[in-house]
Amino acid sequence: MSATFDLNERPDYDDVLQRIADYVLTYQVKSEEAWNTARNCLMDTLGCGLLALRFPECTKHLGPIVEGTVVPHGARVPGTSFRLDPVKAAWDIGCIVRWLDYNDTWLAAEWGHPSDNLGGILAIADHLSQKRVAEGKSPIAMKAVLEAMIMAHEIQGILALENSFNRVGLDHVVLVKVASTAVTAKLMGANREQLLSALSHAWADGQSLRTYRHAPNAGSRKSWAAGDATSRAVRLADIAMRGEMGIPGVLTAPQWGFYDVLFSKTNKDQALKPEDERQFSLPQAFGSYVMENILFKISFPAEFHAQTAAEAAVTLHPHVKDRLSEIDRIVITTHESAIRIISKQGKLANAADRDHCLQYMTAVPLIFGNLTADHYEDSFHNAHPQIDTLRDKMEIIEDERYTREYLEADKRSIANAIQVFFKDGSSTDKVAVEYPIGHRRRREEGIPLLEDKFKANLATCFVGQRCEEIFNLCNSQQELEATPVHEFAGLFAV
Repeated sequence: MSATFDLNERPDYDDVLQRIADYVLTYQVKSEEAWNTARNCLMDTLGCGLLALRFPECTKHLGPIVEGTVVPHGARVPGTSFRLDPVKAAWDIGCIVRWLDYNDTWLAAEWGHPSDNLGGILAIADHLSQKRVAEGKSPIAMKAVLEAMIMAHEIQGILALENSFNRVGLDHVVLVKVASTAVTAKLMGANREQLLSALSHAWADGQSLRTYRHAPNAGSRKSWAAGDATSRAVRLADIAMRGEMGIPGVLTAPQWGFYDVLFSKTNKDQALKPEDERQFSLPQAFGSYVMENILFKISFPAEFHAQTAAEAAVTLHPHVKDRLSEIDRIVITTHESAIRIISKQGKLANAADRDHCLQYMTAVPLIFGNLTADHYEDSFHNAHPQIDTLRDKMEIIEDERYTREYLEADKRSIANAIQVFFKDGSSTDKVAVEYPIGHRRRREEGIPLLEDKFKANLATCFVGQRCEEIFNLCNSQQELEATPVHEFAGLFAV
């Protein structure tokens, strides 16, 4: 009888890890569009975080674990007076950035919000810049922050192109953790071995389930999950920088690796069939593609698959607002991903449930002509029962072209169409919006509105002079890139 044993030959690091590490350590960003878009992304992301500070359910999570803790060279949390260790600061920044579902989006086989990575990037860069100055060294410049953003966007986005973590029940914040680990380790000065070690531990963590994003468990964890991931990334990078050994075959190890344990559709109690074997597909080299093509949420704080539905609903608002009681049915034509993630019937339990409901995000602008963060709150929902009345009259239909063009690299559309039918047999026009205003195809139209959004969000926290100072700095590519990170972060402190 033959013996059963594990072959104990330590492998080289998995190829995916090596490709990420080599990209982060050697790639030179030369795309002017990527640098400029990263600057706009920085403005938008921080503005979203400032706006979230209006909501107590968000702010209750912020601050040190031990009240009164004093951290030398502590990282600042924008819009607050907190100076925290980089791990907790990353958690807090990531939390406020993601809370209102208003920051950027990437849509492919997997979905996500690459600007979530700013939590770890800004926290570690602020801390290290202060520390360097205290040691008599040159500070870290904001150009390093923008570069880290471009690279984090790229890592998360390219991994998402053809790899669907949601189909195996995992949340997309695994990609935030991996991307943040890579770029924060670089900011800390990691060499190749340290960076590979950090990345391997990011994949070994186990990863979050998507259950908190879907019925019947949708809830506010989805608003802090990315903060948790980018914070964990800073911790793992720090562990690697202290010399912790890596896990070279973390993805490919038979039975115990990520692919076999978490990325296979096969029941673990059954033999793995060849057709069920899973591994990551990386269809293109890492560069600056994702930042160049990122989707900004400009008009509505809403899950991105509903952005064009909300825009179409605003267009229809004047034609239906005085005839709400006459509506017989509302037909929403959409794409498969929207149906799978945000189409919901029945009672919506909380604000986090509502901002991930296609029907809710369509009903509100049909009735009121707009969709804001306040429209998801219990007080608003409970005061307007007509929202659920309209939801009950909605029919969701998939358009196969919408689904196909959602995944086509030269389109990446996020299409929705709405038509309202009345009891007397009449109807509105079918209003279709295939590309949201935050899409690359609508950059010229969108950026002035993104800047207005940033100004409005600044005004929720700062006096006019500070708002003007911050905006003028962020609006100058050359000046922003040269600004020391700790001075930039100081402008956002209160």
